[in-house]
Amino acid sequence: MTYRLYPGREQVQGLWLMFHGHRDLYNALLEQRRSAWRRHLSFTAQCEEITRLRAEAPFWQKFNAQSMQVTAKRVDLAFKAFFRRVRQGEKPGFPRFKSLSRFNGWGYKTHGDGWRFTPDTDHRHRIRNGTLRISGIGEMRARGRMRTYGIPKTCEIVQEDGRWYASITLLCFPGRETTGQAAGLDWGVSTFATVATAHGGVAQIQNPRLLRSAEEALVQAQQVLARKTRGSRNRNKVRRKVARLHRKVRNQRLDFLHQATAHLVRHFGFLATEELAVANMTKSARGTEEAPGTNVQQKAGLNKSILDTAPGLFLSMLRYKAEEAGAELVEVPTRSLKATQRCARCWETTKKSLSQRIHHCAHCGFTLDRDWNAALVALIYAMSGNGREPAACVRLPSSGAGWHETPCRAA
Repeated sequence: MTYRLYPGREQVQGLWLMFHGHRDLYNALLEQRRSAWRRHLSFTAQCEEITRLRAEAPFWQKFNAQSMQVTAKRVDLAFKAFFRRVRQGEKPGFPRFKSLSRFNGWGYKTHGDGWRFTPDTDHRHRIRNGTLRISGIGEMRARGRMRTYGIPKTCEIVQEDGRWYASITLLCFPGRETTGQAAGLDWGVSTFATVATAHGGVAQIQNPRLLRSAEEALVQAQQVLARKTRGSRNRNKVRRKVARLHRKVRNQRLDFLHQATAHLVRHFGFLATEELAVANMTKSARGTEEAPGTNVQQKAGLNKSILDTAPGLFLSMLRYKAEEAGAELVEVPTRSLKATQRCARCWETTKKSLSQRIHHCAHCGFTLDRDWNAALVALIYAMSGNGREPAACVRLPSSGAGWHETPCRAA
């Protein structure tokens, strides 16, 4: 649960002091790891160094000991991820020092040790807003709402362009309502999601194209930013404007995805969709010097549209909301099934280009909207296991059927 914090003037100064202190600590611990590369320097050893530092330097006694250990843990995780990438042959990405723009905040482990959150309730007994107390800073109003009441466990203080947030992890038992209906789901760019039910119905969730709607304002602001002198106050003002535009698009996207996934889980107790390898889908078409790619600009535009829909985040939200509701989400294998190429009636494959939006089977003559057919293929595969007896579990629409259900909305 994320709350927006509203600190007073003196509290803002205290928060910035904590922010700079934890950033300096992170960079110092990182430098210690870099200089001690010949000997293994563990997380435990650095925590012992922090204990000695607090005893010798009164400045660090203002900071909560557990929060300093959380910062040390972040350094440890950064190095573990680095060595994991090396072992797997990926691009290593050595841990780097954090500038002000790359450091977002610090954390606390145990509720009551350095921080305490007290939620409020409104006249309808809904848990809204609250008060966050941080050691050395005091109490601050927090604005937000718990969907499910829980016991606060950990807290992260996040700074984002001068705004302060508290991301609180809760121990809770969330639940959602769902129906027993079964449906296949096909994610896309032209249409965000096409939902085909087991009874022959179909519905759509339209793609809001949020980045495209804000692209003109973003381009203008970034052009102004590029002309400003680095380090000047005017450049900092324009940089904050660009950040606000990006934050608005991000918040709109999160709101849309939350509503879309909640809508799907609420109406369908069984959902089948394809596995999505986002990294593979958004690879550049530039190729190499020996074998340069083709249609590079078109592929770059498609990649931007794909990332604007955030398919990975969409599936992640769908997974945990289905689990909360007790619904079943089946992700069918994309490579072996080839849902967009396969016919939902005869199960034969027919190669189609991205521009071909109608599925027409050369083997049985079955004709249907491409996305509708792909959603049916995923549903048949998930329900029958092999797709050899689709009529036993899914009612197929008539060939050439049009959209006969009112398109569903994310809200």
